[in-house]
Amino acid sequence: PRPRRPLARGPRGRGVGRVLGWGVAAAVPLLFLGVFFAWPTASLVARGFVTDGALDLSGFGEVLGRPRTWRIVGLTLLQATLGTVLSVLLGLPAAYVLYRCTFRGRTVLRALVTVPFVLPTVVVGVAFRALLAPSGPLGFLGLDGSLAAIVAALVFFNYAVVVRTVGGLWERLDPRAEEAARALGASPWQAFTRVTLPMLAPAITSAASVVFLFCATAFGVVLILGGTRYGTIETEIWTQTTQFLDLRAAAVLSVAQLAVVTVALGTAARARSRRERALRLAGHQGRPHPLRLRPTPATGLGDLVPAAVTAVVGLVLLALPIGHLLLASLRTPSGWGLGNYVALGTTGGRNALSVTVWEALATSLRTAVDATVIAVVVGSLVALVVSRRPRSGAARRAVGVLDALFMLPLGVSAVTVGFGFLVTLNRPPLDLRSSLVLIPIAQAVVAIPLVVRTVLPVLRAIDPRLREAASVLGASGARVLAHVDGPYLLRSLGLAVGFAFAVSLGEFGATAFLARPDRPTLPVVVVRLLGRPGAENYGMALAAAVVLALLTATIMGVTERLRSGVGAGEL
Repeated sequence: PRPRRPLARGPRGRGVGRVLGWGVAAAVPLLFLGVFFAWPTASLVARGFVTDGALDLSGFGEVLGRPRTWRIVGLTLLQATLGTVLSVLLGLPAAYVLYRCTFRGRTVLRALVTVPFVLPTVVVGVAFRALLAPSGPLGFLGLDGSLAAIVAALVFFNYAVVVRTVGGLWERLDPRAEEAARALGASPWQAFTRVTLPMLAPAITSAASVVFLFCATAFGVVLILGGTRYGTIETEIWTQTTQFLDLRAAAVLSVAQLAVVTVALGTAARARSRRERALRLAGHQGRPHPLRLRPTPATGLGDLVPAAVTAVVGLVLLALPIGHLLLASLRTPSGWGLGNYVALGTTGGRNALSVTVWEALATSLRTAVDATVIAVVVGSLVALVVSRRPRSGAARRAVGVLDALFMLPLGVSAVTVGFGFLVTLNRPPLDLRSSLVLIPIAQAVVAIPLVVRTVLPVLRAIDPRLREAASVLGASGARVLAHVDGPYLLRSLGLAVGFAFAVSLGEFGATAFLARPDRPTLPVVVVRLLGRPGAENYGMALAAAVVLALLTATIMGVTERLRSGVGAGEL
C-alpha cells in the first residue's frame, strides 16, 4: 500500500504558527530591553523620587529651582541647536557632491566621511583638545575649553548623519522635475530651492532630529573639551551621581532629558515615514552626473561651490583634527619618534595605570566582540518585526510603538544606564557585578538602535508583494523569511556589524561605571591618562587615541567594502 502523506497544515494552523513566531521574535528583544534597559533606568530614577518607601516628588521643585539646573539646560539646548544647524548647512553640499555627482574615488570618500561618526568620543575629544591647546597649531584662536570647540566637535561627529541620510534620498530623486523647472527659465538656485529642497525636506528633518538627539546627549566630548564650565544634562547627571551622590538631582535631570529625547524621536519617526513614502513615490533611481567644476552659461557655477565647501569642510573640520592628533602622538619630550607608542607597553608615568594600554586594548576587543554579537542578534530581530506592514490599523500602531521603544537607548544617558546596572544587577537572580558579561550587555544596549537603523531601511525597501507571492505559492512563514527577507538582511549585516563593533569599542559613558580597575577598556585608559600629570602620560594618551582611531577606521573601511551594494541607510 502507498504510504500516507502527512496532512498539510491548513490556513488556520499556518496563521497561528505565524502569530506565535512573530510573537517570539518580538518578545526576545522586549525581554532584553526590559531587563537590561527599562529596569535599571527606572530603578535609578525611582531612587530619586522615593524617600523612606514613599513617593516624594519634592525633588522636582528643589532641582528645577536651582539656577545651575537652568544654566545646564540652556547650555544643552544651545549646543544641540548650534551643532544641528551647522551640521545640516555643511552636510547638504557634501550630500549633493557624494550622492548626486559621480567622479573617481567617490566610494572611498563616502567611507571616509562615515569614519568620524563611529570614532570614539574620547578620540575626538583628545584630537580637538590637542589641536586647540595653546601649544597646538590653532592655539592662537583661543578656543581651548570654549563653546565653539564643543560645537565644532559635535559637527565633526554628526556631519556623516546629514550626508548619508539626505544623500540617500537625493540619490534616488527623479531629476526630471528640476530639469523641467530649468527648461521653464528657473535659475539653478531657484530650481534647487523651489523644487529639490521641498522634496528633500523629509530627509533633512529626519537627519536634523537625529543630530539634535546626538548633540543633546553627548558626553565624552563635552566632558573633555568643556569640563564643568560648559556642561550639559548628560555631564551633569554624571557629576551629580559620581561626585555629589545626589540621586534625586540625577533622577530629575534624567526625566528632563527623556522629555527632550521623546520629542526628538517623535519628530525623527514622522520624518522617516515621510522619507520612506517619498522614496516609494519616486520609484526612480536618479542617475548621478559627472562632477562639473567649470562654470558654464547653462549651469552657472555648476558644482564648483558645493565641491569647494565639501573640500574645505573635509580638510579643516574632519582631516585636520585627526591629522594633528597623529602628528602630536609622534612628539616626545626628547624629540620626534615612536617613544609614546613604545610606552604603551608600560603602565605610564608614576604607574598611572593598573594595566598596560595593550592589555586594555585586548579587553576592549573581547568586550566589543561580545557586545556586537548581542546587538546584531537583538537588533536584527527588532528590524524584522518593525519592518512588517500589517493591514490592521492596531497592528501598524503596535509596530510603530515597538520601533520607538527600541530607539530610546539612543537618548537616555549612558551614565544613567551604567549606574542603573550597578544598583539593580547586584543581587539574585541577576547578580552580575563581578561578571565579565556586564560591560558587553551595556555596550549592546547602546549599539542596538544603530543596528536597527542600519538594517531596517533595507528590509522596508522590500516590495511586500514578493512576500505575498511567496505565501500564495505555498511557502511557509519561515521560508518567506529565509528566501525573501534573508538575502537582504545578510547584505545589510556587514555594515550593521561594523557600526556595532565600532560603537562598542569606543563606548565610554556606561563603561566608565562598570569597568573593573584590573580590566579597563581602552577609552577608560585614555581618560585616566589625560587626568594624570606629566608629559609621558599625555603622550601615551595621544598614542592610545591614535591606535583606537586607526582600529575604528579600519573596521569601517572593511565593512563598507563588504556591504555589497546596500543602500545608505539612516545611521
